[in-house]
Amino acid sequence: MQIVPLDIPGAFHIRPDPFEDERGRFARIFCRETFARQGIRCDWAQTNLSLTREKGTVRGLHYQSGSAAEDKLVCCVAGAVFDVILDLRPGSPTFGHWRSVELTGERQDAILAPAGLAHGFQALTDGALLHYSHSRPFDPDRQGGVHHADPQLAIDWPLPVSRLSERDSTLPPFARPTECTT
Repeated sequence: MQIVPLDIPGAFHIRPDPFEDERGRFARIFCRETFARQGIRCDWAQTNLSLTREKGTVRGLHYQSGSAAEDKLVCCVAGAVFDVILDLRPGSPTFGHWRSVELTGERQDAILAPAGLAHGFQALTDGALLHYSHSRPFDPDRQGGVHHADPQLAIDWPLPVSRLSERDSTLPPFARPTECTT
């Protein structure tokens, strides 16, 4: 696998090197030893699947704060998404900056977002399926978010937003995010 640093410290684009034969394909997206050689330490506490039925749907930008702040490894299993991370770490040289990576089920690539980053995505296809690994269990009392359409961030979502949850539609702008300390 290739571990490609993004320009937000601690964030990486994980590109598997699949083995293919007549049966299909096998690809690794996480290996503790390979990550450790890159200085990345991960101890996964929870895994989740997210199916987004309709292209254009936006989920996020979400994070966990305080003692629940988590590293996330997000892999696209089917379809395609425009995946976005936003640095909320005070003192970080990229505080307030966002980056995007297109993840696809065809490539089965992933993004590694360290604690202190908000994460969200827009489905580029119907039936986009993501696999999440989290370093901390979900804590509903520590969940936070930033509004996906905050003009200060000016995220260039590739499709018109077709669907958004009620919760996500009421998230605050970046100028007023809920505390996100690690």
